[in-house]
Amino acid sequence: MRKHWQFYLLIALPLIYIIVFCYIPMPGVLMAFERYSPSKGLLGSDWVGLQHFKQFFASPSSTRIIWNTLRIGLYSLIAGFPIPIILAVAVNEVANKRFKKSVQMITYAPYFISTVVLVGILAQITDPRLGVLNKIIELFGGDPINFMGNPKMFDHLYVWSGIWQGVGYNSVIYIAALAGVSKELQEAAVVDGASRWKRIWHVDLPSIRPQIIILLIFSVGNVLNIGYEKIYLMQNDLNIQTSEVISTFVYKVGLVNADYGFSTAVGLFNAVISIILLTTTNYIAKKTTDTGIW
Repeated sequence: MRKHWQFYLLIALPLIYIIVFCYIPMPGVLMAFERYSPSKGLLGSDWVGLQHFKQFFASPSSTRIIWNTLRIGLYSLIAGFPIPIILAVAVNEVANKRFKKSVQMITYAPYFISTVVLVGILAQITDPRLGVLNKIIELFGGDPINFMGNPKMFDHLYVWSGIWQGVGYNSVIYIAALAGVSKELQEAAVVDGASRWKRIWHVDLPSIRPQIIILLIFSVGNVLNIGYEKIYLMQNDLNIQTSEVISTFVYKVGLVNADYGFSTAVGLFNAVISIILLTTTNYIAKKTTDTGIW
């Protein structure tokens, strides 16, 4: 540690962050099995066992909330996972360095837009009276559409706006991996008469397969971990039936209604399912490709 203290200093802040916000709060999971009262504290509150879990699963809205979470998470995974790979391969094939850097900068920049600003932009673009999309629809003789108020459009707006915002950031690791692909393999493929598409398919993609698999494992594990901020900002009375997910439900029950025990139980259920998905995907990947996160 004395010899390489710079590296330990580099990871010190992220490590402190994880300890403070991930490990220290772990005893709070006990609230899922208690009728938690701030005045009695974590160890003094009444023990109720699995009552909160039974209450959640007996609720008529639980099936809808779980389905909404699973549907949006799978949609985000299926639509959003391949696009950064495609972008990285496309950028890697560009010979003009100035154009390559411009593309990277333009696609990376939306990642720094805050969630509030992004939803505001989305609301302006889809506004029924002044939005660009509805102006284009009216130009071709159609009637304006209330995109934000249409329950069927919620998934598409959420997923594709997220893809637009994160595609540049998510492609960085693939671009870095492609930069390390063996030049000898690529030259050998050229000598053998392989076209550009065949070089991509048989040289580039197999070379970055470990990175793809590891990120896929993490993505599957995070299918149910949909952040509440963006969905909460996009919610309204018209789309609430399709937009209510576990994270927004936990926020409303736990912080708004101050039912800490019940919301912790729902959050714990979400975490357990995520761990099961993560370990199952890792096991399958390890058996089929010999690549995994452990």
